[in-house]
Amino acid sequence: MKRDRTASSLKALVAAVGLGVAAGSTAGELAVFAAGSLRAPLTEIAQAFEAAHAGQRVALTFGASGLLKDRIAGGEHADVFASANMEHPQALAGAGKAAPVKRFARNALCALAAPGVAVTPDTLVERMLDPAVKLGTSTPKADPSGDYAWMMFERVESTGRPGAFKALSEKARQLTGGPRSPPPPTGRNVYGALVSGGQADIFITYCTNAKVASAEVPTLRVVEVPARINVSADYGVTRTVDAAPLAADFVDFLLGREGQSILARHGFSPA
Repeated sequence: MKRDRTASSLKALVAAVGLGVAAGSTAGELAVFAAGSLRAPLTEIAQAFEAAHAGQRVALTFGASGLLKDRIAGGEHADVFASANMEHPQALAGAGKAAPVKRFARNALCALAAPGVAVTPDTLVERMLDPAVKLGTSTPKADPSGDYAWMMFERVESTGRPGAFKALSEKARQLTGGPRSPPPPTGRNVYGALVSGGQADIFITYCTNAKVASAEVPTLRVVEVPARINVSADYGVTRTVDAAPLAADFVDFLLGREGQSILARHGFSPA
C-alpha cells in the first residue's frame, strides 16, 4: 500500500514537472533589456534574429538604462543588456554580473523645438538660457540622455559662458527617464508628446528620438546641436554571467553586418 502511494506521488510529481515545462512559455525566450531609444531598431533586429534562429523568441524590455541596470543588479534576469552608455553595463561587469562590454553604436544630441519657438543652431544656447523658454531633458543618473544633456551644459560653460552650467541644470525640467516619471503615452513618442503638450519648448534628446518625434508630430522641428557643445553617446552591450548560450550569438548579430545595417537605417552611427 505504501509502495502504491509512493508510486502515485512520483507520477504526480512527474506530471507536475511536465506541466510546468509545457506551461513555461518563457523557458525558450532570450531576455533582452535595452535603452528606450533603441525600441525601433532593436525590435527589428530581434525579429531578424528570430528569423535566423528558428523557434527562438526574443523578449524585449525597454526603459531608462540606469533603471534597467539597477533591476539587473537587484537580481532580475536578463540575458543581454544594451545600454545607451558604456558606464551602466561596465558597472555590472565590474561587479562580476556581466561579461566585458562592447560598444555597438553611437548617437548624438539634438534639440526638439515646439512650434513657434524661433531657434537655430546658432541661437540654440541663447534660447536655452532664456528664462522664458521651458527647457526639457531626461533624468540624469537614471537615463544616460539626461547625463549627456548635463555634459552638454558643461560644454556650454566651457565656451566662455560663466554660470551657464548652473543656469541650465537648475532650469532644466527632468521630464522623463526617472524612477518616478510618468509612463509614456501608449503608442506615442514621449518626446513628441511632451513638447507638443507644452511641457517643454526645447527638449534636449538624442537625434534619433527627435527625428521620430518630428515624424509623428510634423509641427515640431529638429535643431542640430553645434559640434563644439555636442556630446557623442556611446552605446554598450553585454551579456550577463548567467545568460543563455544564445546570448553571445545575439550580441554578435547586433555587432554584425545585418544588425549594424538596421541601426544605421534608424539613424545610429556605427560602433
